[in-house]
Amino acid sequence: MLAWLLIAGVHGVAQKALAQEYIDTITTQESGVKSDNIIPSSPSPEEPMAQVTSVSQLKDVQPNDWAFQALQSLVERYGCIAGYPDSSYRGNRALTRYEFAAGVNACLDRVNELITTATNDLVTREDLAILQKLQSEFSPELATLRGRVDSLEARTAEIKANQFSATTKLNGLLIVGVQGRTSNRGDVNPRNGQKDTDDAGTNTNVISLAQLYLTSQITPNSYLFTGLIDGKGRTTPRFTNSVSRNDVLLGYEFPTDSLIVSDLNLHWLVTDKLAVMVGTEGVSMPAAFRGPNRVESAATGPLSYFAQRNPILNMGYGHGGIAIDWQFTKRASLQAIYTSYQPGNPGTASGLFDGTTTTGVQLLLTPTDTLDLSLYYVNNYSSDGCLLTFVGDECLTTVNTTTGRSAPLQTNAVGATVTWQISPRISAGAWGGYTKSYIPGQSGNVETTNYMVFMNFPDLFAKGNLGGIYVGQPPKITSSNLPVGNNVPDFVNSGLGRAGGQPGTTTQIEAFYRFQLTNNISITPGIIHILEPGHTPDSDSVTIGILRSTFSF
Repeated sequence: MLAWLLIAGVHGVAQKALAQEYIDTITTQESGVKSDNIIPSSPSPEEPMAQVTSVSQLKDVQPNDWAFQALQSLVERYGCIAGYPDSSYRGNRALTRYEFAAGVNACLDRVNELITTATNDLVTREDLAILQKLQSEFSPELATLRGRVDSLEARTAEIKANQFSATTKLNGLLIVGVQGRTSNRGDVNPRNGQKDTDDAGTNTNVISLAQLYLTSQITPNSYLFTGLIDGKGRTTPRFTNSVSRNDVLLGYEFPTDSLIVSDLNLHWLVTDKLAVMVGTEGVSMPAAFRGPNRVESAATGPLSYFAQRNPILNMGYGHGGIAIDWQFTKRASLQAIYTSYQPGNPGTASGLFDGTTTTGVQLLLTPTDTLDLSLYYVNNYSSDGCLLTFVGDECLTTVNTTTGRSAPLQTNAVGATVTWQISPRISAGAWGGYTKSYIPGQSGNVETTNYMVFMNFPDLFAKGNLGGIYVGQPPKITSSNLPVGNNVPDFVNSGLGRAGGQPGTTTQIEAFYRFQLTNNISITPGIIHILEPGHTPDSDSVTIGILRSTFSF
């Protein structure tokens, strides 16, 4: 009540004067002339203020004035408003600090007097009795109202706890790499122990890869993931043969010639421990399987495609299908996938079930916080004998000169990857893989192996930077005894396609160092050296230098 009295009394006296003061101050500053309305004269001793008992005594206060009711209440109920001897209130003039103090003091005295005398204008015992009676009579309605309020509060809290954004988030990535490699001579055509083919190497060129990702939240536990990708450039020229064409392939080397859809899949968290991914694009083992190598990334990790992960996990290059991820214990999870290379093509040797299809399962274990271990099995059917790993020996049957096609293959593959965090700044790891394939309905098998050992150095020389050293053997045909005419190693050697494995072993050595300039920008120089490219002992080594820059948002 005291606050109301102060606001009503002071506001009624001073508001118009303050507004006028602001306007006139601007005018005065612009014109340089002092105005009597800005600093009005204080009442002189000859003009003492006298208490009034009715607002009608103030001749300059009219019933249509905006503050009339406030003045009427202060004068007639509390008796703490004074007027001038000429029966004026002068409500449009400024209020001095003395007048404010006098008015407040008069109102406080009157309020204290009313409290002391307990006049009928204040709450009486009869008023309290009436309030108690009303409270008793309307107690059911009050209880109902209280329950409805409690229910609304509970529902509001639930909505707040489970709210989600229905907007789509945009993320992007741009990789630009400058690279060039040495020229060399290879024992390629035919492979008879003589270096007879020149590879001019790659003049310094630019490879770029741009990606945009849209994440659209559908429900609190599901979202739609859409990816767009556009790639330019490649590390050509290379030997034009089926053996060494994949020796130098960078992780971001993905020429598309135009913008294409790389991902279109739905992610659904069925329970706290089970997730499902289904879609027509981007449903592949690299996307569905968790990687034990924690720095795996073509944008910020190793430079080559081979150093990203075990090539077995690239097998089939799946586009559409379904995958699950089950965290069945705290330190163990199981991932599984079924995917097709051409799920939208109804033609022969394509489609969801008839073309190149892949089924895979991975067991990921974390026995301690510093140790990651994954075991995986992959079953692949290739309609043309190519596993689509794009590393080393991936096409395992020869092209029939009559039909122009390669024989299909059914492949079983197993592998394992382990990573050990030796210290916060040093980690070591390795992987190995084995494949065994056969032509359906025919005798014989073709077998391949691959391995990689590596060390990563997080925060090397500065926080956020990363160093890495990778040494490994890309997939190599160790033995092939398919029907004569289908075996790749001897077909390259002699053109007959008899049984036998590769005569040499390719070894890839890679070293890189990533400078993390900002949270979104990094630059990675590196070098890759390849011994016996194409698993051919008489071919010259290849060295490639790379400078990769990455921008993400």
